[in-house]
Amino acid sequence: MFTGIVQRKAKVISIDKKEQLHTLEVTLAKEHQDGLVIGASIANNGTCLTVVKINDHSVYFDVIEETLNVTNLVDLEVGDEVNLERAAKFGDEIGGHLLSGHVHTQAEIVTINRTETNCDICFKIAPEWQKYVLPKGFISIDGISLTLGDVADGQFWVHLIPETLGVTNLGGRKVGQYVNIEIDSQTQAIVDTVERMMLKK
Repeated sequence: MFTGIVQRKAKVISIDKKEQLHTLEVTLAKEHQDGLVIGASIANNGTCLTVVKINDHSVYFDVIEETLNVTNLVDLEVGDEVNLERAAKFGDEIGGHLLSGHVHTQAEIVTINRTETNCDICFKIAPEWQKYVLPKGFISIDGISLTLGDVADGQFWVHLIPETLGVTNLGGRKVGQYVNIEIDSQTQAIVDTVERMMLKK
């Protein structure tokens, strides 16, 4: 379980690409590895991955075919940055919203508007997921818990503060790139329940 509060962005050091399996090596300094063990879960761009190897300056993750098919991890190159969040612990403050780390789909960046103090990004999402994207609702973008802004015609906006741009990789994103999307589970449950009730009438 995760909260969508990204703890740091980290560089991809190496990628061992085999058929239907990529092994990522991602920077994580020793001082950020407190209590970390092989088998632990860390979200990479919002995707829950299992730690398979640890050294003093990095950790390794295996990315299987299903994950490569669904997420933007397949597009990673050495030197790219990913958002990292370690699994939440009982008693931790939930500053974002509860996430599973299971990516539902991807969304394309279609517009980026920047000023000295603000950054607004517009995304396009596939039609089958649009019903779960509601103004002022929650969404996870590359593992970042964000509040939705305007929603219309299969597109939605998010409005980012400088802190989010500094801590996460969204500050370096470009038009045409794809981000991982996890729909808020409560929103999905409510929408699906209402749809079922309407069909029964």
